[in-house]
Amino acid sequence: MTKHVAVLMGGFSSERPVSLSSGNACADALEAVGYRVTRIDVDRDVGSVLAELRPDVVFNALHGPFGEDGTIQGILEYLAIPYTHSGVLASALAMNKEQAKKVARAAGIPVADSKVMSRFAIGAEHPMRPPYVVKPVSEGSSFGVVIVKEDQSHPPQVIASREWRYGDAVMVERYVHGRELTCAVMGDVALGVTEIIPTGHSFYDYDSKYAAGGSKHECPAKISLNIYQKIQTLALKAHQAIGCRGVSRSDFRYDDRHSENGELIWLEVNTQPGMTPTSLVPEIAAEAGHSFGELLSWMVEDASCSR
Repeated sequence: MTKHVAVLMGGFSSERPVSLSSGNACADALEAVGYRVTRIDVDRDVGSVLAELRPDVVFNALHGPFGEDGTIQGILEYLAIPYTHSGVLASALAMNKEQAKKVARAAGIPVADSKVMSRFAIGAEHPMRPPYVVKPVSEGSSFGVVIVKEDQSHPPQVIASREWRYGDAVMVERYVHGRELTCAVMGDVALGVTEIIPTGHSFYDYDSKYAAGGSKHECPAKISLNIYQKIQTLALKAHQAIGCRGVSRSDFRYDDRHSENGELIWLEVNTQPGMTPTSLVPEIAAEAGHSFGELLSWMVEDASCSR
């Protein structure tokens, strides 16, 4: 019997456009490999919609709060519908950058020094010696990320302004120079490592992530075998320590300005990696020999409750 897969997409977070792109790409590919697919643009009534539809599996293509913070996962557990990606606890933990870093540090994964504070407490004085990064505690896709450079005389004013819409708690983190590297994990296997080279952007921000030509992906990354394997080991360790399931993606900074060994820092794990045409995980999976359809089929067959 053909499995009926409901693809959740859209939603009401800042990442709605990305989720719609991911969801439609996944729905198209799942239909192409033979699944019966229903596309659901998620609203507040998603629980009753799913209760009536009763699909065999939910493919979660939501991004941002509600979609990847344990909330939708809790609804799916209550409805007893098997779903893809991580469960309630791992999703909530990974979405909170402060708590995820605590778990990673305890597992022996190198992280940058940081502190969490109210955005209103960042006044005229630097909260940390520059350079540093200010980022929302629970957002994705680089929303709200501000880099403060060495020569900046005072903290960025936007963080305490009315325009700020990413919550009042922010993480102030030591800026790590170097290259942007990422590694996908599929089940209990670390796949390849990709280097992300932003084109025309100072860092891997929203536009360089999702705009066509916004970044160049070097897959596999041109780094030493030793560092390559170390990144794979740390990505798998983070996936397991936080309790991720299905597919995840860990991001790193690698500062090799002074030596090849350099400094390697884990930034975060993404439990709902993008699945758009410019996304990293499909590229990394393809390099490992898994077509887009095969990757998604594996995720559907891996789906379960109590994740």
